[in-house]
Amino acid sequence: MSNVHPTALVADGASLHPSVTVGPYAVIGPQAVIGPGCSVGAHCVIEGRTTLGADNRIFPFACLGAAPQDKKYAGEPTQLVIGQRNTIREFCTFNRGTVQDRGLTSIGDDNWIMAYVHIAHDCVVGNQTILANNVTLAGHVQVADLAIIGGLTGVHQFVKIGAHAMAGFASRIAQDVPPFMMVDGNPLAVRGLNLEGLRRRGFPAARMAGIKQMYRLLYRQGLTLEAACQAMAELPATHPQAAADVALMLSFLAACTRGIVR
Repeated sequence: MSNVHPTALVADGASLHPSVTVGPYAVIGPQAVIGPGCSVGAHCVIEGRTTLGADNRIFPFACLGAAPQDKKYAGEPTQLVIGQRNTIREFCTFNRGTVQDRGLTSIGDDNWIMAYVHIAHDCVVGNQTILANNVTLAGHVQVADLAIIGGLTGVHQFVKIGAHAMAGFASRIAQDVPPFMMVDGNPLAVRGLNLEGLRRRGFPAARMAGIKQMYRLLYRQGLTLEAACQAMAELPATHPQAAADVALMLSFLAACTRGIVR
């Protein structure tokens, strides 16, 4: 392939679309599948059962698809699957899954993943997220669509971060972060709603009013979590434009296993 630098090592069996470009000294293993329009930077390593969709940009020294950092891993044929149009900056490390979970680490579409980000085994990253420099996701973490995680933030195993949530710089996230919330610090605390993010995404005033009321019920009225959920379930009657947001919140809270930041 004319787009592959002569110093790159592409193993027999690797499947690269003819439009893929591969930079100097990159190493691509025999089970890799790389879709159209992808660019693989210098010194990148793509190994294991790793599949990339179209138009991903991988910057130099990234390592994708290595064995999980799990002492129980015994060489099972697990996977890393990456969607489309992701930007993956320098020195990122994404590991494959484990058979103790789905056997799959998955990353969606249109994510902006900055340098030195680590995504451990069995993580699920949605679409249009931003993971700033040195974000570290431990195993089994879930990051929903449009979430933003600030630099130098560590996320504990099995934590869930909801859609439209935002975590500030150098946060320690050891509990689930509900959708729409802005959190920060060590110990972690909810600072309010991610209002600026919601405005930039075009949320109308009526929809924002319903989300603000959910925030009050969860964090400002002294209710138990059960009572807050019961009150939120009644919100669509008075805030119909936020009905989908209420459903998203209630679904998230029902699936929490580590408790939410409160």
